[in-house]
Amino acid sequence: MPDQNTPITIEQVKELRDLTGVSVMQCKHALIEAEGDMKKALAILKKTSSDIALKKVNREVKDGRISIKIKNNKAIMVSLHCETDFVAKNEDFITLLEALLEKAFKEGMEKMKAEAKEMIDPLIQKTGENIQLGDAYEVSGEVLGTYVHNNKSGVIVSLADGNSELAKDIAMHITAMKPEYISEEEISEDAKKTMREVFEKEIAGVDKPIEIKEKMLLGKMTTYFKEKTLVNQAFIKNPDETIGGLLEKTKAKIKEVKIYSI
Repeated sequence: MPDQNTPITIEQVKELRDLTGVSVMQCKHALIEAEGDMKKALAILKKTSSDIALKKVNREVKDGRISIKIKNNKAIMVSLHCETDFVAKNEDFITLLEALLEKAFKEGMEKMKAEAKEMIDPLIQKTGENIQLGDAYEVSGEVLGTYVHNNKSGVIVSLADGNSELAKDIAMHITAMKPEYISEEEISEDAKKTMREVFEKEIAGVDKPIEIKEKMLLGKMTTYFKEKTLVNQAFIKNPDETIGGLLEKTKAKIKEVKIYSI
């Protein structure tokens, strides 16, 4: 049993709170349990934060934040999930996300993922919310562009040729227009079959000859997939040209795209 009479000073409590960010009472109890030993108190709080995180692990994390940076021909996107928008806007939450992103750059994605829980647990203890590392992506290339909308949706675009401004414009366009495919080649036969069945039901009651209804059906499918395919979409900053036309004009090609939304 810890000695409840061990004198714990306000300075000790303040020092521990400055180191951990947890509440004054949690720091005081940890110091009492550690009988004033700062290292032991830190270890106690670390274990406590892990225990608290374990109890909250099944709570839904439907909010959060995304951050992306480009360094040395590499773009990394990291997402961090929490329960509420209040915590997502918390300075400590934002600082943690940036620390995870920096770790991914400096020590590699796998090490960041392996050590994320240990970095996250203290903030769970401090905020009282479940916090989980979301998806993280790394894209390498000489021409990279990124865009983050409202800290909730992020896109990385890698181009062959072109320039970073074009890559950023396409990333912004993707964030806004949310294409499901880059080009027609990506559209699966299953997707075509599903949408054909949907549109067949729509025109089933139309009083027209079979050949006219078939043209209507093909027209609906063409329009639908055109709107869902990036290269066929009208460029958001200049609706007079498509993304495909823009790429052709600049002799650029899309190499890779990563999209994530919270």
